[in-house]
Amino acid sequence: MRRDIFQAIADPKRRAILTLIALQAMTPNAIAGNFNTTRQSVSKHLRILTECELVKQEQRGREIYYSLEIEKMKEIDLWLNQFRKIWETRFNQLDNVLSTIKKQKQ
Repeated sequence: MRRDIFQAIADPKRRAILTLIALQAMTPNAIAGNFNTTRQSVSKHLRILTECELVKQEQRGREIYYSLEIEKMKEIDLWLNQFRKIWETRFNQLDNVLSTIKKQKQ
Protein backbone atom coordinates (compact mmCIF):
# COMPACT_ATOMS: atom_id res chain seq x y z
CA MET A 1 0.00 0.00 0.00
CA ARG A 2 1.39 3.38 -1.00
CA ARG A 3 0.91 6.05 1.65
CA ASP A 4 1.00 9.76 1.12
CA ILE A 5 2.90 12.24 3.26
CA PHE A 6 -0.20 13.37 5.12
CA GLN A 7 -0.85 9.84 6.35
CA ALA A 8 2.76 9.71 7.48
CA ILE A 9 2.62 12.93 9.49
CA ALA A 10 -0.78 12.07 10.99
CA ASP A 11 0.94 9.97 13.66
CA PRO A 12 2.44 11.97 16.56
CA LYS A 13 5.38 9.59 16.95
CA ARG A 14 6.33 9.99 13.28
CA ARG A 15 6.14 13.77 13.64
CA ALA A 16 8.42 13.51 16.67
CA ILE A 17 10.87 11.36 14.70
CA LEU A 18 10.92 13.95 11.91
CA THR A 19 11.64 16.69 14.42
CA LEU A 20 14.43 14.63 15.97
CA ILE A 21 16.20 13.76 12.72
CA ALA A 22 15.78 17.27 11.31
CA LEU A 23 18.75 18.27 13.46
CA GLN A 24 21.04 15.36 12.60
CA ALA A 25 21.01 11.96 10.94
CA MET A 26 20.44 9.13 13.39
CA THR A 27 20.37 5.35 13.53
CA PRO A 28 17.15 3.54 14.46
CA ASN A 29 18.70 2.61 17.84
CA ALA A 30 19.55 6.23 18.57
CA ILE A 31 16.05 7.31 17.58
CA ALA A 32 14.46 4.61 19.74
CA GLY A 33 16.54 5.82 22.68
CA ASN A 34 14.56 9.06 22.61
CA PHE A 35 11.21 7.32 23.00
CA ASN A 36 9.61 4.91 25.40
CA THR A 37 9.17 2.31 22.67
CA THR A 38 10.90 -0.62 21.02
CA ARG A 39 13.37 -0.50 18.16
CA GLN A 40 10.88 -2.52 16.09
CA SER A 41 8.22 0.14 16.59
CA VAL A 42 10.64 2.87 15.50
CA SER A 43 11.64 0.77 12.47
CA LYS A 44 8.00 0.51 11.43
CA HIS A 45 7.60 4.29 11.66
CA LEU A 46 10.84 4.81 9.72
CA ARG A 47 9.65 2.42 7.00
CA ILE A 48 6.46 4.46 6.57
CA LEU A 49 8.41 7.74 6.52
CA THR A 50 10.82 6.25 3.96
CA GLU A 51 7.96 5.00 1.75
CA CYS A 52 6.56 8.52 1.75
CA GLU A 53 10.03 9.90 0.96
CA LEU A 54 10.06 12.13 4.05
CA VAL A 55 13.30 10.55 5.24
CA LYS A 56 16.28 9.17 3.42
CA GLN A 57 18.63 6.37 4.39
CA GLU A 58 22.39 6.46 4.21
CA GLN A 59 24.57 3.43 4.81
CA ARG A 60 27.66 4.25 6.89
CA GLY A 61 29.64 1.12 7.55
CA ARG A 62 27.30 -1.35 9.22
CA GLU A 63 24.83 1.32 10.34
CA ILE A 64 21.96 2.93 8.50
CA TYR A 65 21.38 6.60 9.27
CA TYR A 66 18.07 8.34 8.67
CA SER A 67 17.79 12.03 7.89
CA LEU A 68 15.04 14.42 6.90
CA GLU A 69 14.27 14.83 3.20
CA ILE A 70 13.68 18.58 3.24
CA GLU A 71 12.50 18.81 -0.37
CA LYS A 72 9.54 16.53 0.36
CA MET A 73 8.61 18.71 3.34
CA LYS A 74 8.00 21.54 0.89
CA GLU A 75 4.97 19.63 -0.38
CA ILE A 76 3.43 19.92 3.07
CA ASP A 77 4.32 23.61 3.22
CA LEU A 78 2.69 24.29 -0.14
CA TRP A 79 -0.51 22.61 1.00
CA LEU A 80 -0.50 24.56 4.27
CA ASN A 81 0.18 27.83 2.48
CA GLN A 82 -3.35 28.00 1.10
CA PHE A 83 -4.68 28.04 4.67
CA ARG A 84 -2.03 30.52 5.75
CA LYS A 85 -3.34 32.94 3.13
CA ILE A 86 -6.93 32.51 4.31
CA TRP A 87 -5.99 33.20 7.93
CA GLU A 88 -3.82 36.18 7.02
CA THR A 89 -6.78 37.69 5.17
CA ARG A 90 -9.03 37.10 8.17
CA PHE A 91 -6.53 38.60 10.59
CA ASN A 92 -6.12 41.64 8.35
CA GLN A 93 -9.90 42.07 8.30
CA LEU A 94 -9.99 41.80 12.09
CA ASP A 95 -7.22 44.40 12.36
CA ASN A 96 -9.28 46.76 10.19
CA VAL A 97 -12.38 46.26 12.34
CA LEU A 98 -10.42 46.82 15.55
CA SER A 99 -8.79 49.94 14.12
CA THR A 100 -12.20 51.30 13.13
CA ILE A 101 -13.59 50.63 16.62
CA LYS A 102 -10.55 52.27 18.23
CA LYS A 103 -10.95 55.38 16.04
CA GLN A 104 -14.65 55.61 16.90
CA LYS A 105 -13.89 55.57 20.64
CA GLN A 106 -11.37 58.43 20.39
